[in-house]
Amino acid sequence: MPIPQFSADTPANDIATALGEAGCAVVTGVMDAELRQSITDELAPHMAKARVIEDDDPKQFYPGRTRRISALVARSPSVTDRLVAHCLSRQVCDTHLLPNSEHGYQLHVSAALEVGPGAREQVLHREENSFTFFPLPRPNIIVASMWAISDFRADNGATLLVPGSHKWPADRKPARREIVNAEMPAGAVLFWMGGTLHGAGANRSRDWRYGVILTYSLGWVRQEENQYLDVPPERVAELSPEVRRIVGFDMYAALGFHDPAVA
Repeated sequence: MPIPQFSADTPANDIATALGEAGCAVVTGVMDAELRQSITDELAPHMAKARVIEDDDPKQFYPGRTRRISALVARSPSVTDRLVAHCLSRQVCDTHLLPNSEHGYQLHVSAALEVGPGAREQVLHREENSFTFFPLPRPNIIVASMWAISDFRADNGATLLVPGSHKWPADRKPARREIVNAEMPAGAVLFWMGGTLHGAGANRSRDWRYGVILTYSLGWVRQEENQYLDVPPERVAELSPEVRRIVGFDMYAALGFHDPAVA
């Protein structure tokens, strides 16, 4: 099954429908060069400090020769203000998460990832693997996105996906022919469902492949990234009401109350 491809002017309902059917979809032309450069510049000091694992251990989840940072809400105003609550992401999440989370959804992970020359394929996994209480195939718990800061090519580590695997039972394993590279130009975004098997591809080129990951989860589950420790109070105060809610600084029905008398 191929990965559905769309342009930025495609109706969001069409994209969300294809995402639900295939478990993944690429949309091109959603970020211009200026925004990509702003994100790169804002994250550069933090990426420069990130440790690159030179000696690869096949037993480790993250391959060697990769660089990864998180806490992007605290580190990149452009990611926070332009991507976290992007209208396309909101419409896709409204379609696939609100039916199981009537009071809203939340930012699950924010990360920037560079896959370097010589990096191996990452083990295929599902974003929802933390929620083993639900048997496969699970209800929709997570919607994930990868924003392409650089080109994503088969030879430089473009994300591997198994279209349709979000509907599979636990005992079904993918054949090699079912694993597809999500090739896309810089400025595109890849969406995939939390139940879709995926992983970083091997980088056989001389280029670093660079993307920003933003995933969203049902409002009543524990977030993978602890935003309440990552985002300092002064930064929270700067966020728009919409972004503040999505990041998780709001209640979900009766969940998440606090005593305002405690400083």
